[in-house]
Amino acid sequence: MRRPRLPARLPLDPYVLALLATVGLAALLPARGAAAPVADGVSTAAVALLFFLYGARLSTREALDGLRHWRLHLTVLACTFVLFPALGLAARWMVPGLLTQPLYSGLLFLCLVPSTVQSSIAFTSIARGNVPAAICAGSFSSLAGIVLTPLLAATLLGAGTGGFSAGSLGKIVVQLLLPFLLGRLLRPRVGGFLVRHKPVLGYVDRGSILLVVYAAFSAGMAAGVWHQVSLPRLGALLAVEAVLLTVMLLVTWYGAGRLGFGREDRIAIQFAGSKKSLAAGLPMASVLFGAQAGLAVLPLMVFHQMQLMVCAVLARRRARDPLAPGPELPCGRVAEVSPPAQHPAARGR
Repeated sequence: MRRPRLPARLPLDPYVLALLATVGLAALLPARGAAAPVADGVSTAAVALLFFLYGARLSTREALDGLRHWRLHLTVLACTFVLFPALGLAARWMVPGLLTQPLYSGLLFLCLVPSTVQSSIAFTSIARGNVPAAICAGSFSSLAGIVLTPLLAATLLGAGTGGFSAGSLGKIVVQLLLPFLLGRLLRPRVGGFLVRHKPVLGYVDRGSILLVVYAAFSAGMAAGVWHQVSLPRLGALLAVEAVLLTVMLLVTWYGAGRLGFGREDRIAIQFAGSKKSLAAGLPMASVLFGAQAGLAVLPLMVFHQMQLMVCAVLARRRARDPLAPGPELPCGRVAEVSPPAQHPAARGR
């Protein structure tokens, strides 16, 4: 069977380019004076809208169906909310030699963010892993992160490391948890509308996050936090995150094997358990860190692009594994490789 040709270049996420352009706009034209409260208010509304949509989109049926593979989901959750934070805490010795305190706070916050959904599914599919398990694992991680990420941040970051305070818990409830619960309650009424307009709402999601990034980096410019960053520090951050990603990819793959998972489940665990969600992390950082959010989200933005590039290469290698099954059909069966002559109906497709 002829394998599809995959692009040779590493992926550069267009959305990351949009985020970088937004950061540049905030650096050149930050919201100052009377415009600052307006930008802050719009950012707050955008965060609330995002989490309302998260709640309204969550399918209860899909979540319940995924509970049958509870060992896999617990493994992914342990990687996301136990192992990642432990590695983040272990990096504390790098302050102030390699990383400044604000950069380390951002790195630790990165370790507390839930896993991705879309990219985990995409890479699991390319590698011919357990796609339904990746869908459920990413969804469970995102749902758990709404509660666990703020609680872990309150416990591990504290009031003196990067702007987080006990008062931020109230903001979390008002700006994140209440809109999410409202979305869950209104799902029977608005769920059909969201499904019909899913492409348009995707732009709403991305546009809202861009507004959050602009407001966060504008506040950082006004507070002068960017004077704390130098090129050597950014290089050190890049190296630290490369080591972090490598460790998580190795642990999720070989650790899942030691736990007795099969190849397809190990792929799902590796791609869901080694990733961090930019879409979920950016709004949370704007609530948790305030004016320090600009520096706090920088490690997450760097890690996001790094994980896309590395996992794209890794997924393609997994797809070429001799043990990989045939391409998965829409109904979930595995296609059998047969000579074209045995399937005359397929010639006209």
